[in-house]
Amino acid sequence: MTMLEPTTALRPIPEFEDVHEIWPRGDRLQAIREAAGEYRQRFLTQGQVRAIRSVDIAAAPYPSRFAFQGYSLHVNPVMSIVNRMMVIQFDGFDGKLKTLVWEPTVAAGSAEAPFYNKIEKLGNAVRASRFFVKYYNDPHTVLPSLGLSNADVDYVSFDHLHVQDVRMIMGSDTPIEGEATARAPMFPNAKLLVHRRELGTFESMHPMQWAWYVKDGMAGVPPERLEIFDGDVELGVGVSLLWTPGHTDGNHSLCVNTPDGVWVSSENGMAADSWQPDLSKIPGIKQQAEFYGREVVLNANTLEDSLDQYDSMIKEKTMASRSPRDPRWLQVVPSSECVSWKRQWPLIPTFTHGGLNYGTIVAPDRHVR
Repeated sequence: MTMLEPTTALRPIPEFEDVHEIWPRGDRLQAIREAAGEYRQRFLTQGQVRAIRSVDIAAAPYPSRFAFQGYSLHVNPVMSIVNRMMVIQFDGFDGKLKTLVWEPTVAAGSAEAPFYNKIEKLGNAVRASRFFVKYYNDPHTVLPSLGLSNADVDYVSFDHLHVQDVRMIMGSDTPIEGEATARAPMFPNAKLLVHRRELGTFESMHPMQWAWYVKDGMAGVPPERLEIFDGDVELGVGVSLLWTPGHTDGNHSLCVNTPDGVWVSSENGMAADSWQPDLSKIPGIKQQAEFYGREVVLNANTLEDSLDQYDSMIKEKTMASRSPRDPRWLQVVPSSECVSWKRQWPLIPTFTHGGLNYGTIVAPDRHVR
């Protein structure tokens, strides 16, 4: 795969330059915390996004022991997590309206990730579908429901590419196995914003990564459909992608400035409790975090680098503003969030931010695209 260089549409964030190279690790954590505090002040002065809408896509089963790093006490070995797609509109640095689609997960592609594929082959598919799976919206139809065309999208991105078949979203030059023709892109004018290290995972998969990536999920995706970046970058007014490695090497978090302040989204944690275990009422989480002297609780299905993931969650919570609904809680919303279904007790999030809804989504002038 040919890797392209970033365009001038993306701006590097100098506050975070080289902080991930600092040694020893305690000094690195402090440097990341300080850099996030410095960048947050500058980020707030740059302006806000024009609009955001979040839409629930699907709920899926997830092992309870992974969700809160094994800290939680639970009776059910499996819980459910819900994926939310976001549509963000903002002013680009060129002065033009931009539309970013964040996390447009295609359930059919996710089912082919080895972890979920093995569950299905074990014969648990019917039971899982009944108790743990729920479909809300098809990402293909979300934009039209908001008055946009899928052709209006400029950028697509995921915090990482676990359980994503990118061919189903960005198109492919070659057919997916079992299909007669190659896939056309869901968003024909969009580029996939992807960290260079996340792409590298597809080139050479480690056994600790294998279960969560769709085999050949990037095969045949045209290089010109990719916008590859390194480190931390700004996309435009009020929108940044922060490099938050650990859960995966190329993990990055969405950071947006709104009328309610800064929101951050990633899958480093599975609930608001993950970033603020001191407030958690889920049995075991607060107690275990206090015992180990830890500020955050990891989503721990891979643990590619748990120290990096810890540092990344500190970076996220340092950037986030406090919720106007309850100022005790920071505005960090998981990209895949533990649901609040009663049958999942006692794994019920202590606090849920819900979806994001700001401004008015508008159609761009298609005559000047």
